[in-house]
Amino acid sequence: MWSKIISYIPSWSTLFQAGLALIIPLGIYFINTSIYSYVGSKGAKSKHSNNHSLSDEHNEGHTDQQHEPDSKITGNYDSDLKSIREAIGENSDVHFREFVVKKFHARSVLVFIEGMQDEKLMSKQVLEVLMFDGQQDPQEQQESISSSFIKESLMPLTQISEVDDMEELHEFILLGHTALLIEGMKGALLVGSPNGAIRSVNEPTSEALLRGPRIGFTEVLSENTSMLRRQGLNKSLEMKKFQVGSRIKKDLVVAYIKDIVNPDLLQEVNRRISKIDMDFLAESGYVEQLIEDNYLSPFQQTHNTERPDRVINALLEGRIAILLDGTPFALIVPVTFSMLLQSPEDYYERWIPGTLLRLLRFSGAFIALMGPALYISFISFHPGLIPTKLVISIIETRQGVPFPSVIEVMILEISIEILREAGIRLPKPIGPAMGIVGGLVIGDAAVNAGIVSPFLVIVVAVTAISSFSIPTYSAGITLRILRFAGMLFAALLGMFGTILFFLLICIHLTKLKSFGVPYVTPFSPMRLSDWKDMYIRAPISMMKRRPVMMKTQQKKRRP
Repeated sequence: MWSKIISYIPSWSTLFQAGLALIIPLGIYFINTSIYSYVGSKGAKSKHSNNHSLSDEHNEGHTDQQHEPDSKITGNYDSDLKSIREAIGENSDVHFREFVVKKFHARSVLVFIEGMQDEKLMSKQVLEVLMFDGQQDPQEQQESISSSFIKESLMPLTQISEVDDMEELHEFILLGHTALLIEGMKGALLVGSPNGAIRSVNEPTSEALLRGPRIGFTEVLSENTSMLRRQGLNKSLEMKKFQVGSRIKKDLVVAYIKDIVNPDLLQEVNRRISKIDMDFLAESGYVEQLIEDNYLSPFQQTHNTERPDRVINALLEGRIAILLDGTPFALIVPVTFSMLLQSPEDYYERWIPGTLLRLLRFSGAFIALMGPALYISFISFHPGLIPTKLVISIIETRQGVPFPSVIEVMILEISIEILREAGIRLPKPIGPAMGIVGGLVIGDAAVNAGIVSPFLVIVVAVTAISSFSIPTYSAGITLRILRFAGMLFAALLGMFGTILFFLLICIHLTKLKSFGVPYVTPFSPMRLSDWKDMYIRAPISMMKRRPVMMKTQQKKRRP
């Protein structure tokens, strides 16, 4: 009887695998919890100390303000010009163009940064008008020269504003505005707008399409917002401007459609952007990392794009776009995982080819994530699950290979990643050639040297090609990173570890949210009405409602 009972007890290897299956998820859970609690406590302490320091600085500033001199622009030409020169300091690119206004016989100066204004416009509409046009009027000369008279009667410009504070004027000059000071006029005028050299509108390089618009965003915020306006007349399209950066300020625009967007979502986006506290935001990637829900997750929680048509389509679904000056990449929030595998071309083609292309991308994403892990599991732990003829063929190709399968896969995968990175960083004329030649040479040399098997070269090549099918580059990077983790799970526990790795990713994705929207919706939580635009792309005539997950004000696309 005892022998029969003992026969039912699993072997030590099975018990060891079961123990690891229990320890690994618990270990990940406790590590994640401890990191969150540590970061939260540190953030609370720093916030508490910052509040104290800010209050102290406020009190000190309040007492110092009583002794600071008045920073208003008085109209005294010599003293105002001296104050501006002192504020500008040793900035050699700031120019002072002094002249005399003919109408008032008053000394004047234009202060501007070299290369950040339209020189022809300034010469024709400012200097030529003030220096040569108009007749002297003694009665007006005796009175104080008003900025309103200059704006309304002399300056033929569409963009002109007043500034009466010296500190504010200094900031505007360094931002690229052209300042005009006139003797006897209290305050200064900002004429025109910053207009430096910009590149022309080109086709987006990161989101190439065979069918669709050929324009992409540029680095100029005003150009990007005008591209959204040019998509078509929409009275409800609103754009709210923020200034971000505590030391170097930049403009940021939040775009949305007022009668569609969820007000709670809009309020949350505005709140997170208003809390950004950083010296300088060089690119929208900074904004992405500062406003995302979970910065410890490898998955991106915002979608970056260079295409105005993609942004407009997202706004019509109730999403919000964030555009930053100085970058051609706009952010779309919230985002779901299925959205990262969708391309605008899915909607420009008919629904049958659009659906086929989308299914191919989902299959490619699965292969890019799980391909090497499945190879290691089958070869090292479960060769009995492979057909006999195929096993014999694989064994023959692996004859003489001195490394286990996991080392073999690691060698090729790391080589492919290095070649991919080198191809991106090299100059364009030699980058693609380097990638192709390097891959062929390294693969052939590794097989001839007996370091890897030919079958593995096929597996790694298919995996690399599958990762290229993902439309969003950032999503492809995430899957490439997780692929190495899957290989380690497979090397430790075989197919059991591969399945455990996949389940851990699924658990993480079901817990992840982007601005309150579940990351894997409409798969979980289940919303069958949104499935018509997930794995398949239903005919446009059937997509009459906006996504339920967005909780939009207008549910129907064609009310």
